[in-house]
Amino acid sequence: MSKAVVECVPNFSEGEDSSRVEAIVNAMRVEGVKLLDWSMDADHNRSVVTIAGEPAAVLESAVRGVGKAAELIDLTRQAGVHPRIGAADVIPFVPVAGVKLEQCVLLARQAGEEIWRRFGVPVYFYEAAASRPDRVNLEDVRRGQFEGLRAAVLNDAARRPDVGGPDMHPTAGACAVGARKFLVAYNIYFDSPDVAAVRAIAREIRAASGGLRGVKALGLLVQGRAQLSMNITDFHATPLSRVYGVVSELAARHRLVMAAGEVIGLIPEAACERESEWMRQLAEFDPQAKILENRLNNPLAWPEAVLKAG
Repeated sequence: MSKAVVECVPNFSEGEDSSRVEAIVNAMRVEGVKLLDWSMDADHNRSVVTIAGEPAAVLESAVRGVGKAAELIDLTRQAGVHPRIGAADVIPFVPVAGVKLEQCVLLARQAGEEIWRRFGVPVYFYEAAASRPDRVNLEDVRRGQFEGLRAAVLNDAARRPDVGGPDMHPTAGACAVGARKFLVAYNIYFDSPDVAAVRAIAREIRAASGGLRGVKALGLLVQGRAQLSMNITDFHATPLSRVYGVVSELAARHRLVMAAGEVIGLIPEAACERESEWMRQLAEFDPQAKILENRLNNPLAWPEAVLKAG
């Protein structure tokens, strides 16, 4: 692998049909790209894939994944608890080594143009790649989800895509393509179905509400248990031990018991706090499988898939 290494973490709106997800992942197989992780979540009806490699190859891999997702996923028949606007919902590019965030912005812009040109899926740019200040935050781009955005683009020019459109793709929606720093996707489960209390905790800790810097949070109900679903976008400013401590205090106030934690996708070594309570609470955390640097040295085999649309 060359010295320039970019990570990409596509999120697809399918978490129930493993054959479809394997077909999407297989379509992303490109020379010079390593498969680091992929996982399915049936409750969220969502899959997360992590790839890394030489920038141009990673770009091509991500674009091919979007095309296969647009072929196999029909959002008019898809539902899940996680917000989404597209079959390939988000495509973030992340600098790893020998690459700056500004270069990932250029990759995101190139990917967006290719996605529209090849597949007719319109694109919104977010985070560092955003072309407008009101599209920096992904939650603003996804406001209304696929169904609401599909109607909004017809009546409100301010909601129209950055590339393509103005209509959404009829079944694949739109794709949010961005550039960002490392993000840790961290969930906490509670021994209670009290999702209202967990949503109150989410409001208190999320940065947008004046809470913890770099923290995005949602309260969800997953298999009968309340879940605090978080994205930690700046773990240097707000370590996960700090997040865990604040959530512990708020949980006690709401008389909730924190049952288990999980990390979705990979986590950089720099974000790990080996003796911390939050890491001890993680369910089935395998450092060889979940830490980015370890996976770069020992990538996964690409799945074989023969599924065809229809």
